[in-house]
Amino acid sequence: MGMISDIAGPLAQFTSHASWPTLIAAGFASFLALAVVLNVLQQLLWKDPHAPPVVFHWFPVIGSTITYGMDPYKFFFANKAKYGDVFTFVLLGRKMTVCLDTKGNNFILNGKLKDVNAEEIYSPLCTPVFGKDVVYDCPNSKLMEQKKFVKFGLTNEALRSYVTLITAEVENFVKSHQAFKGQKGTFNVPKVMAELTIYTASRSLQGEEVRNMFDSSFAELYHDLDMGFSPINFMLSWAPLPHNRARDNAREAMIKLYSSIVEKRRSGQVKKESHDMIWHLMDCKYKDGTPVPNHEIAGIMIALLMAGQHSSSSTIAWILLRLASKPHIIEELLEEQKSVLGEDLPPLTYDDLQKLPLHAHVVRETLRLHAPIHSIMRKVKQPLVVDGTNYVIPPSHTLMSSPGVSAQMPEHFANPSVWDPHRWDAGSLNFEAAEDDEKIDYGWGVVSKGTNSPYLPFGAGRHRCIGEQFAYTQLQTILVAFVREFRLRNIGGEEGVVGTDYSSLFSRPLAPAFVEWERRNKEN
Repeated sequence: MGMISDIAGPLAQFTSHASWPTLIAAGFASFLALAVVLNVLQQLLWKDPHAPPVVFHWFPVIGSTITYGMDPYKFFFANKAKYGDVFTFVLLGRKMTVCLDTKGNNFILNGKLKDVNAEEIYSPLCTPVFGKDVVYDCPNSKLMEQKKFVKFGLTNEALRSYVTLITAEVENFVKSHQAFKGQKGTFNVPKVMAELTIYTASRSLQGEEVRNMFDSSFAELYHDLDMGFSPINFMLSWAPLPHNRARDNAREAMIKLYSSIVEKRRSGQVKKESHDMIWHLMDCKYKDGTPVPNHEIAGIMIALLMAGQHSSSSTIAWILLRLASKPHIIEELLEEQKSVLGEDLPPLTYDDLQKLPLHAHVVRETLRLHAPIHSIMRKVKQPLVVDGTNYVIPPSHTLMSSPGVSAQMPEHFANPSVWDPHRWDAGSLNFEAAEDDEKIDYGWGVVSKGTNSPYLPFGAGRHRCIGEQFAYTQLQTILVAFVREFRLRNIGGEEGVVGTDYSSLFSRPLAPAFVEWERRNKEN
């Protein structure tokens, strides 16, 4: 009783004299302290032997949100060293179970539909961007049909035609854009590449009519759509936040653009002079015979353009930044073009791209170090046993994979933090991409499962990116054009490249990121 009275006396005296704001603040502080103590005790004393280890954290709900959000790869590698390839962390109140390396990639990305689900995770994030009834706002079977529709624009025949179209867009861009006035100067690489890839992706994937409706203001619209992928929108996609308002306005503007094109075509105001993606989708029908409605065509076109543009804009920006940090590689690329294609550097063709291995290696190495997506998630549908362990993952958890981790592990790549395109040269250990030969058809075409590869910049399984070959084609074509036109170098001879911006679900260079350029052709 003496101890209690010793505490109760001063406490009663404090409460009798303190103001209400002070009491409220004291109560909140006490509640927070108690929550922290209970949270720590739970982690230290009540460990489930059948559950993966939990990353230690002080605050409930917040958990590891801040450290993960600041630098996901640093977070993954630090906890991999502590806990192994499988561990759980708390992200805004959700329990995320991470499975790393090739086995972890396979476990999550090639999981069965009855075990794991992508739609429940990504629909709150993607539906406000793409619109209703497309991509993750529909059953998986319908999504597979939509992917099959889109494959029309991704055939080898289509890719052949895209090289000429993309080259023309790049050449016109560097001649007319204000960033490239004169014979030399500087430019903000991420911003300028975001605009360029809007034009190249729209002209190739969507046709001349759509391309002609785009200007620099639409690049800003797509930036606003892209910011709709902010990680906070997994929980607050509905909130009236500034970036969500901008996202909604941008989506409505783009839906109006595509819907107006479809309506004009259906009414006969526009004649069918060439067969592009919109005409194709207008002719498509689902397996039950239902034609694709206008709003779904608009949503698919938005998703298609974003898939072809925003991740590619990040990758080509990283490519140019890396080349500016190592100008001798640019000269090696030019020499490869001259030695293979001829000193006069004739117009580029699709077949030419297959003859330029160093260009392909630059793209591949950049994707290895700078994969556009750092985290891939799936909702657990039923208790899952992690292969080779006694861990059981309950349905209350979300699975998280990070193929970028295996691509940066010394077990798979020597000196993994070094950007070295020559690591992919013929005869080197990494000449083969370690791509799994096992094939599977998820309803939209036969693809490699990619189960054993440490290099998966386009994912794996049924949700593997269907635009992989288009991405390589677009990136290499833009690279060829820039190598022919410019010398690049870091401003003031600085070394290295800028850091990575993880504020969106898609990684990108921290902006602004300026480099120096100089035209090879000194004539105006």
